[in-house]
Amino acid sequence: MAKKKNWLQTRGEYALALFLMGALRALPLPLANALARATTRTLDFVLPKLRRVARVNLGFALPDANATERERIIDGVFASLARLLVAMARFPDLNAGNVSEWIAYEGLEHYLHAKEAGRGVLVATGHLGNWELSAFTHALMTEAMHVMVRPLDNPSLDRLVESRRALSGNHLLLKRDAARLVIKALRNNEAVGILIDQNTSASEGVFIDFFGKQACAGSAFVKLAHHSGAAVVPGFALWDQTRSRYVLRFYPQVPLTGDVQRDTQEIHSVIENVIRAYPDQWMWIHRRWKTRPNGEPPIY
Repeated sequence: MAKKKNWLQTRGEYALALFLMGALRALPLPLANALARATTRTLDFVLPKLRRVARVNLGFALPDANATERERIIDGVFASLARLLVAMARFPDLNAGNVSEWIAYEGLEHYLHAKEAGRGVLVATGHLGNWELSAFTHALMTEAMHVMVRPLDNPSLDRLVESRRALSGNHLLLKRDAARLVIKALRNNEAVGILIDQNTSASEGVFIDFFGKQACAGSAFVKLAHHSGAAVVPGFALWDQTRSRYVLRFYPQVPLTGDVQRDTQEIHSVIENVIRAYPDQWMWIHRRWKTRPNGEPPIY
């Protein structure tokens, strides 16, 4: 259980976030990008454990990458977080008229084809690229969707973030009571986006092969798909350096067998392949392999 924050810390975090969001929105884009990058560099400096975790992860996940390449990937993770901050700060200014300056579609036909079945779409996504921008801009370019979220530990900060997320018309579902609402949305042939790439407890998941090592993945996502008959479509907002904007890319529907273990593995194999294509845009700083099978020593 996370340690309860005192009032001063809570208010301090909120004031800092409010200032940062305001500055990133008001400054010219090049200066906003520079400020965001300085912010994530500072985060890297004051929380060295994040880079240590990433080095451990990359050591076994990408064994063919040398030390220099791994450090470049970790630098890219913090750069990716900086881009996410700038985009989120400017959510109030994004609309259907200017959203194309930030992002373009690839593979939208996969999403539209899945909706034709009439049983809803579960968008399998992760902390890759700009997960905040993907759902936000999809609502502006195509249609609003439901997004499962976990409340932040700081209530004031949580209200700030949630107010931004909902500006494009998306509906936020709290993880603790989302199952019933997810099923209802899918029965109405609506889409629900869920981040499924983080570590979970053994009681809530199944072990799968992820980058060559056993990782515990939540099983609720697949169980929702089995129960509802909804299509599962992976989707990510990936930064394209050559275009200097994001690409919201939907991948082909993942066929399900009805077996929780096998289907969870199949979906995460798709996610792994996308991460391998864009390794510097995934959250290697997260302790993804924390939960270990019985008898295995801890990794971190």
